[in-house]
Amino acid sequence: MAETLAGANPAIDTQILVAGAGSTGIAAALAFANAGWRVTLAGRFPPPLPGRTIALFEASLRFLDSIGVLDKVRAAACPIETIQMVDDTDQLFPVPDLVMRSEEIDLPAFGLNVSNDELTAILLEHARAAQSFEIVESDIVDYEFEEDGAAAILADGRRIEADFIVASDGRGSKARAAAGIDTKEWTYPQVALTALLRHELPHDNISTEFHTRSGPFTLVPLPPREGAEHRSSLVWLMSPRDAKRRLAKPRDELQYEMEDYSREKLGSITIESGIGEFRMGGLQVSRLTGPRLALVGETCHVFPPIGAQGLNLSLRDVADLEDCLASVDLRNPKELARGLTRYELHRRADIGFRTHGVDLLNRSLIIPYLPIDLIRGAGFIAMTALGPLRRAVMREGVAPHLAQPRLMRREAPKEPRMRGKRGPEAIADAARDAFAHLREAASRLG
Repeated sequence: MAETLAGANPAIDTQILVAGAGSTGIAAALAFANAGWRVTLAGRFPPPLPGRTIALFEASLRFLDSIGVLDKVRAAACPIETIQMVDDTDQLFPVPDLVMRSEEIDLPAFGLNVSNDELTAILLEHARAAQSFEIVESDIVDYEFEEDGAAAILADGRRIEADFIVASDGRGSKARAAAGIDTKEWTYPQVALTALLRHELPHDNISTEFHTRSGPFTLVPLPPREGAEHRSSLVWLMSPRDAKRRLAKPRDELQYEMEDYSREKLGSITIESGIGEFRMGGLQVSRLTGPRLALVGETCHVFPPIGAQGLNLSLRDVADLEDCLASVDLRNPKELARGLTRYELHRRADIGFRTHGVDLLNRSLIIPYLPIDLIRGAGFIAMTALGPLRRAVMREGVAPHLAQPRLMRREAPKEPRMRGKRGPEAIADAARDAFAHLREAASRLG
């Protein structure tokens, strides 16, 4: 059941260990537990992230509905009905604004924007209330991978023995390193500042992304609070030097600069939260799986916060992995290998497409090179002028048709075979059930 274990138990036995207790890890534990697996979630819950919000698109909302938290998330979030992209690079040839409306693809909204801390709290509260899996609040210091299972060694010396490990422990993943999976990492000459804002004018549920030479300046709508009718979240990419300068400014001066960058579309601005700061970089992995391991979330992909793809991609990882393992006997190496091969094939294209797409767009902004400006501008013009192209891009962004696992189609998970049972015990229980069924049928006939 979902409870925090003390140091009394010398070892923990489970079928699926989810390593990493951020929002992706908790969502993964809920998804696998709901599908009937015995699950243990291990890791430290993340500290608050100042000013960070998550824009969750349609497919992710279906996933949250499938694990039972969508109503609570919706109550804490604001719908995003329109996405506006404004070219503010002062390039030689002016580019029209690109405006995309959810009604064009028959959706009331593209998705919801919610505070990262509130989302994590909702997931954790639901997990504790559901009592469907164990939670171990402890660091994992090492892993062991064998042909017939895997183990995680906790900081207090205890072991978690599992048939399979879902690694959701972030870009510095110990599980990934222990499995010998190589990474490729890179950095951008950018820092992102994040904050929650109050402003004078309504946002009308419009997310606005100003593309500047230092990167996007993005305002995403948030729900009202007492004393603050109009609110938005900010993600502002800039050079490290500009970030240092701006963080040293008095708040009033920084707020005036935000108003200038937003072209005063929201009127006067007040910063209501702490200001978050994090360096921009990217990460790719050589493979997504090991013999008894699969990577999800930022354990296997990291890129700048452009187009709000991060957590949406992570939840697709989780849903796809649950789909690929739905009918697998985790104790059978051949079956498990086939399921992981499917996962590798499914996710490789989706992750590669998003990673390279965001990387190209980000670099096209920060490199002042006329041919690149012309190509980017042509893309904006084509999207604005061609309705079918614009609608296809919108659909692919919010609910990718090539990455639609069951939990993102509102379908119930398949009933796994003999979950929670092993070897002779499983066979004996199945036989007893069959004989009981035959006796009941015979009594009805008699």
